[in-house]
Amino acid sequence: MEVDRPGPGEELNEGPVADARPAASVIVMRDSGGGPEVLLLQRNPESRFMGGAWVFPGGSVHADDEDADVPGPVAAGMRETEEEAGLTLPEPSELVPFSRWITPAQVKIRFDTWFFVARAPDGAEVVIDNAEVVDARWLRPQDALDAGARDELLLVFPTIKHLEQLAQFRSVDHALEEARSRRVQPVEPRVLIDGGVARVLMPGEPGYDDA
Repeated sequence: MEVDRPGPGEELNEGPVADARPAASVIVMRDSGGGPEVLLLQRNPESRFMGGAWVFPGGSVHADDEDADVPGPVAAGMRETEEEAGLTLPEPSELVPFSRWITPAQVKIRFDTWFFVARAPDGAEVVIDNAEVVDARWLRPQDALDAGARDELLLVFPTIKHLEQLAQFRSVDHALEEARSRRVQPVEPRVLIDGGVARVLMPGEPGYDDA
């Protein structure tokens, strides 16, 4: 599945590059008979930024998160997962770093986001706030990608790229094992404007160095 433009509400920036805000996103996973599933939340379609998009729980790091006894992104990830999905992750160690993505410099609202993988608490029920989040689904990563390709789910670029990786895992244990063994390096896509059309490019793709 290919995405060739920024997500809903992402405005291109024609001025100085904006600072990227610290943020966190948590890939909550559970095992099922057909393979591991991930939790996706639908943002309120009325939201100006990413309205209607299906994303992992997450958000900006707050000042209180920075004051916690754990790294700010970890504290933010735990807080946002509870606020948006009603899931309490018992220990900071439950969040295993998986990736770090920085919004392209060409976009007006930017985030420096740590993505974590976490196992869903046993027996926990997802409870959404029906304000910022209006729906929730457990889906196998490939099923989510297929639904996005059919325009049944609105998926944004970082979510798609993570789902593509998650689709390779056989179980939650497999995903956590892979996350613990990898060295997290910052990834910063770029936006290439070609003929008035904006395309999102990953490092190493043709045109990335010219964007």
